[in-house]
Amino acid sequence: QVQLQESGPGLVKPSQMLSLTCTASGGSITSAYYSWSWIRQPPGKALEWMGAIAYDGSTYFSPSLKSRTSISRDTSKNQVSLQLSSVTPEDTAVYYCAGCSGYRCYENFEYDYWGQGTRVTVSS
Repeated sequence: QVQLQESGPGLVKPSQMLSLTCTASGGSITSAYYSWSWIRQPPGKALEWMGAIAYDGSTYFSPSLKSRTSISRDTSKNQVSLQLSSVTPEDTAVYYCAGCSGYRCYENFEYDYWGQGTRVTVSS
């Protein structure tokens, strides 16, 4: 059983960098065939897949966010991190990390593991 927990600041100023960390326990982020995604949900809006990092370190990004998004990992800490640059109030959302044991979880947001989410507000 894998448990995920997001952490990071709840308030970020416009134009600054949003940085979040997802810590996994009960399983390794390098386990074969697993991928780890960042997903967000603005208030009153649908879930939005942002990007993912696979067990081999390969990264993938939503086209709409690719230019501003970076996903990395620290295998020694079993952590996956998200960085979103040049944030605006439109980036205000609950941010989730989620794990997938296969290849198609993103299609319907049917992930095997979810963090509890962390709320981030972008405001001056």
